[in-house]
Amino acid sequence: MRIVIISVITLVLSLLAGSMPDAGAQSIMDKWTELNTFHGVMSQTFHPMEDGNLKPIRQRSAEMYQKAITVAKSEIPAEFNKPGMAKAVKALKTGSKKLDAAIRKGADDAAVTQQLTALHDTFHTIVGICRGEH
Repeated sequence: MRIVIISVITLVLSLLAGSMPDAGAQSIMDKWTELNTFHGVMSQTFHPMEDGNLKPIRQRSAEMYQKAITVAKSEIPAEFNKPGMAKAVKALKTGSKKLDAAIRKGADDAAVTQQLTALHDTFHTIVGICRGEH
């Protein structure tokens, strides 16, 4: 019986730990509000795309581009202003503009998926630079 209780407690603690947000990512988003705002649109469009739903990105591509412009114009917090950051932020803005233009021109699902995935990778490059991983 004792082993069962310990096993259940271990399982519950593991599940709780796995559901907690990444403290490092949260800290970045707290310190760079413009990037956090961009992330909101990215997560609300990218994750549905993973399930084959492109409607959110098709409806919000212009908004995503505007958020990327805001990130590019924002002051990068000093602790995140590392080599490669300016280039990655510029790529975020350029990729968002390209995606929005493609959607406005009626790009097919494959092209939208490819471009949104690349933009998502760029976002994660920025987060990685903030963490000192790049």
